[in-house]
Amino acid sequence: MGKVEEFSNYTPILKWAGGKRQLMPELLKSVPEHFNTYFEPFVGGAALLFSLYSQRRLRKAIISDVNEDLYKLYSVIKKDPHGLAREMERMAFQNNSEDYYRARDRFNSTSDIMEKSALLIYLNRHCFNGLYRVNSRNQFNVPFGRYSNPEIPSESVIMDLSVVFKSCTILNSDFEETVMDATEGDFVYFDPPYIPLSRTASFTDYTSKGFSMKDQERLLKTFQKLNDKGVMVMESNSDTPIIKEMYSQFFMRTVSARRSINSKGMKRKGGTEVIITNYEVPDKSNI
Repeated sequence: MGKVEEFSNYTPILKWAGGKRQLMPELLKSVPEHFNTYFEPFVGGAALLFSLYSQRRLRKAIISDVNEDLYKLYSVIKKDPHGLAREMERMAFQNNSEDYYRARDRFNSTSDIMEKSALLIYLNRHCFNGLYRVNSRNQFNVPFGRYSNPEIPSESVIMDLSVVFKSCTILNSDFEETVMDATEGDFVYFDPPYIPLSRTASFTDYTSKGFSMKDQERLLKTFQKLNDKGVMVMESNSDTPIIKEMYSQFFMRTVSARRSINSKGMKRKGGTEVIITNYEVPDKSNI
């Protein structure tokens, strides 16, 4: 399948479109110094979760994603990491297009959760740009990525992440439902599918239902409700006039971000995003 990936800290097991690893220093600057329960409804690759866990800043966490395959993978890592590692060892798929498309077909047809979770990792590491995209029939349809030597997570990596997920409640629910029990002193991080910068820039089909402008408006209302309850809220979103107008009553700063999912490499460079909070972030540039 590829070389085995080894690392000692807690980092995402999947490459995920919109992942926040390259933005992590800016996000960590904006995280409140103290909070009770941490909520992350659009958990995706879970980069911020793992960073906070590595820094021993998590007391309790509730994470969720509407992507059912992602939810099942994280649940398997939490409950049976050894079983997942064994399943991955049994897979015979290699780094070529023929094996990739056989694995993709199997992923779209199997109902075995353990097999599907292992296949998701294989597909994620071998597909184009690490995308997760489905068609109208909810079938994974990302093409082969043609990487020279994609890395496959080792059993020790899976075991490390199992420790993190054992400290979390993992849900497969809508963002509004996920945060309904958040109370004063808790911290919520929203990282929704972004409003696209152009008609051709949208790669937000993580489920067959997508994420519409009405969902963005519902997210704003949820942000406002949490603010009224005294919950600390942070959100990442695209640097667009409509987002700036929607969240104009809150604190906002613009940060540099590399566009990682454009099909043309030159267009992945540069770009900006916004980090929105309902609390003022102290200036730590002189610290």
